[in-house]
Amino acid sequence: MHGRILIADDVATNRIIYKVKLGDAHYEPLLAADGQGCLAMARTEHPDLILLDLVLPDMPGTDVLRDLRADPATRHIPVIALTASRDPEDRLKGLSAGADDVMTKPLCDQVLLARVRNLLRARGEEGFVASAWGMPVHSLQDQSTWGQSAWGQSTWGLSEQGTGFDGRGTVALVADQPETALRWKHDLRGVLRDNLVAMSRDQAMSLQAPQNGQGAPVPDVFVIDARLDGDNGGLRLMSELDSRPVTRHCAICIVTPTAEDAVTPMAFDLGADDVVPRSVGARELALRLRILIRRKRQADLMRATVEDGLKLAMIDPLTGIYNRRYAMPRLAGIAAQAAQEGSDFAVMVVDLDRFKSVNDRFGHAAGDRVLAEVARRLSDNLRMSDLLARIGGEEFLVALPQTSFADAQGVADRLRQIIADQPVALPSGRSLRITASIGVALGRAGAAPVADVAHLVDQADQALLQSKSAGRNQVTFARQTAA
Repeated sequence: MHGRILIADDVATNRIIYKVKLGDAHYEPLLAADGQGCLAMARTEHPDLILLDLVLPDMPGTDVLRDLRADPATRHIPVIALTASRDPEDRLKGLSAGADDVMTKPLCDQVLLARVRNLLRARGEEGFVASAWGMPVHSLQDQSTWGQSAWGQSTWGLSEQGTGFDGRGTVALVADQPETALRWKHDLRGVLRDNLVAMSRDQAMSLQAPQNGQGAPVPDVFVIDARLDGDNGGLRLMSELDSRPVTRHCAICIVTPTAEDAVTPMAFDLGADDVVPRSVGARELALRLRILIRRKRQADLMRATVEDGLKLAMIDPLTGIYNRRYAMPRLAGIAAQAAQEGSDFAVMVVDLDRFKSVNDRFGHAAGDRVLAEVARRLSDNLRMSDLLARIGGEEFLVALPQTSFADAQGVADRLRQIIADQPVALPSGRSLRITASIGVALGRAGAAPVADVAHLVDQADQALLQSKSAGRNQVTFARQTAA
């Protein structure tokens, strides 16, 4: 079994039919006959997805949806609402209450199963990204809420901005005929406050990310005609947009000729975020697009938070260079590569002289400026393959792969000089000349592999202490290295 699906329907025959179909597709069905039963099982069984009939004996399905979205334990379970009604208003009510999709009975098996796979895949991707950084999925999704509070108090919330949004979104309309895209734009303009842009396939493919705040924003959502440039051309465009870095994270809504067009399950399986027929009303399409924009913004926020977290785990925020947590495993990799190649490598510990007096005399802002400037000078005078990290308050680690004793000596002297030669401009307008002491240890070719790079760093640190004792602003090699 690769997914637990809760089926909430008051008709026993329907429950049995869905159970058989989902069981044949290797899902584990869970059954509830009313709204309260659905809520109770959602909270205790933690299903991966819910099929919810909007007509239940004890409470409306829309109330069940609102209760699910109001409870942190169930808020993020995907829900496909089912209705026998052909009234577009009923579909709007289901979407507005928090359904991920509203499907009309009788259901097309292929479309239903494709939509189930689509939603479970999206939920799995969210969980993977969150778990990669050790956080629950809901920790970022809770930036905005469901139901009326998320959509405002106007009719279906289409004229109110949700609480989790940062300004208006941008929706690109891509159709086979320009007049079709312009008609979509005209129909949506009265019910959607987001920016609407009609564009051709070539324009969509040539989009570039804004540079320094200049240029048009990349769309949050593409609405694409499935029949673009011939049969299934819209799906090809979707795949091409998904392969490009600038549009990879945009949401995609595919427009099909009919509600149960053969392309619908294919579109869901290829990764479309939503699929609607051409007959869809403007209000329903607007609401679906608004939901896609919100989800896209949440996904962007999650990625940004994970990326920022990874940077914080590796990068010293003051100087912008690596920190000790990253440096030691990287140094171990340099040592292992040197042993494999039979090459020398050098390890340096660089410590700023009398740095405490800088903070005491000029303040911590001046000290921060000195550290950042020294890091910049060191970085500018090292190779791309070299390692530079801040491993203490005013202490830096430098590792030089494929470096002989003579080369290490030359590099260390040059680094010492570039720190000492030019004064550092302080925030107060004054300038301060700073010096550094350096200790160097060498991992030699042909020697036994370095089992513990921390020992090599200790050797460089002991050599650094000798530089300090000898009067500072000097380079000293570890005795094992110089021998």
